[in-house]
Amino acid sequence: MGFVLPVLFALFAALSNALATVLQRRASLTVPQTDRFRFGLVLDLLRRPLWVGGILAVIAAGVGQAAALATGALALVQPLFVLELPLALLIASLVTRNRLPGTMWAAVAGVVAGLGILLVAASPAGNRTHVPLDRWALALAACAGAVAVLAAAGLRRPPGRMRAGCLGAATAVCYALTAALMKAAVHVLQERGAVAFLTSWETYAFGASGICALLLLEHAMQGGPLVASQPALTLGDAGVSVALGVLLYEEHLRAHWWLVPQLLGLALICAGVFALARAGAGAGADAT
Repeated sequence: MGFVLPVLFALFAALSNALATVLQRRASLTVPQTDRFRFGLVLDLLRRPLWVGGILAVIAAGVGQAAALATGALALVQPLFVLELPLALLIASLVTRNRLPGTMWAAVAGVVAGLGILLVAASPAGNRTHVPLDRWALALAACAGAVAVLAAAGLRRPPGRMRAGCLGAATAVCYALTAALMKAAVHVLQERGAVAFLTSWETYAFGASGICALLLLEHAMQGGPLVASQPALTLGDAGVSVALGVLLYEEHLRAHWWLVPQLLGLALICAGVFALARAGAGAGADAT
């Protein structure tokens, strides 16, 4: 059960996030586009029922993610969110009543198979509950710098795939950092109670990081097609989360000859994700 429970919670969260992505993407296309970072964008979106539905799905995903992180390793839970891309495209195809071609079904199968191979081979382990402040300082500075560079690069570009990809990657870093901080805050709640949770800096830090991720995500969705922003978001979130799990929480991945199937799984995931990105426009994914 130590492996099954966090996986089930993470799969629920991934499905909820995929639904949220489709709803928020459709809502974001109903408001005027902007070339600048605009906080008022969220106020405009609050008037769209689809966007509110997306936020409710995000909240459900957050509950599932918190439960997954409380019971499993960051390097196990976050890579499962790679499934958001194929799930989002499948949901979008149902919403728009567009059939996915065989190539996209093959790509979905590749992502699922690759993720299974990677996680079984890596077998992430460890559930450290305390991270020294000096480690947090380095991680926060590195993530903030990466987000600033990616967001600035994206906002300089005109609307299109490059803009959406850069902003999607910036969102991914924020999501990974939010998950790492959420894990710490959830452990504070488990070990020391609600008062400690409400007075812990990690609680407010993951809230602030989550808000930044939300703002960046809305601009990424407006900045270009879903099939440009979502691959950067899902792959980036998984990669940065694994790095934070190892560096902050001292989680362990199997090494030696286990690296061979891990690389094979990673290759399948990347091939499947990029195949979905290439085929998405032809399947009407951009209509999401």
